[in-house]
Amino acid sequence: MSDVEIGVLGTGAWGTSLAVMWAREGRQVALWARDARRAEAMRETRRNGRLPDVALPENLGVVGEIPDAGVLVVAVPMQHLRGLLGAMPARPAPLVLCCKGLESGSLLLPPEAASAFWPARDVAVLTGPNFAHEVAAGLPAAAVLAAEDSGLRAGLMAALASRNLRLYGSADVTGAALGGAAKNVIAIAAGVVMGAGLGENARAALITRGLAEIGRLAAALGGRAETVAGLCGLGDMLLTCTGETSRNYSLGVAMGRGRALAEVLAGRQGVTEGVATAPALLARALRAGVEMPVTAAVVDLLSGAMGVAETVAGLMGRALRDE
Repeated sequence: MSDVEIGVLGTGAWGTSLAVMWAREGRQVALWARDARRAEAMRETRRNGRLPDVALPENLGVVGEIPDAGVLVVAVPMQHLRGLLGAMPARPAPLVLCCKGLESGSLLLPPEAASAFWPARDVAVLTGPNFAHEVAAGLPAAAVLAAEDSGLRAGLMAALASRNLRLYGSADVTGAALGGAAKNVIAIAAGVVMGAGLGENARAALITRGLAEIGRLAAALGGRAETVAGLCGLGDMLLTCTGETSRNYSLGVAMGRGRALAEVLAGRQGVTEGVATAPALLARALRAGVEMPVTAAVVDLLSGAMGVAETVAGLMGRALRDE
């Protein structure tokens, strides 16, 4: 029986920050790197280039094989989730998913993809308004731990809460996962608005209407609209739509200033999840019969089908209706 309490899968900024936080509290944590050479470099330098100012605690193990742990926290990009699920040993540890997005092609949310692959395994979602560098710095934060089973939820909250990360439970796994995915799309739109100089009024209106359309889709998919009005929807959206270090918001700002999508992405190291999520989110909404005009506008901008001026005119010219 392994003595590893928490296995964190993924050495991006978010996975690393979580592993560092739990290790500092004396938990037995193993951080898994897909690339064995990356794992070795991190063991030697006690640094991760995604968080260069953060020293890895000496009690944090960096491993090249998926650990046999009490809980596995999955912090890989959404489009890499299926590959990881396929490489994962059939162990009973519950999966706590931090991925934010929808899978291209299948249009599945993270818990849907995981449950389809491992139908007998306990699956939960950890999501909220958190920048990795602030969590790694020990600053206070809050997140939602969503799991349908109340006993599983309580156990995972006890296992993963820390002094600086306050967890709130939710039984609405779909709403929590959708809020975390869709906010990245709205953040791109908010960035475009600010990059194009359209003003704070426009950004506030866009965030609010974006939240409304996410709530409609959550309800249509069996979740609750009120879930996306909390930390994993509105809270995450406020952070991502205003924070200068948000990859999705900064991409939108660059596009609003006239830079091409390919040019912006070529200069980036990390994944900007909203780019792949936007068309998948719109397709899922169309399948559910839900209208999402802000998301549709982002898809048009990313594909080059419309420019900023045309997109704004289209949104402003929509038929008048009650809120």
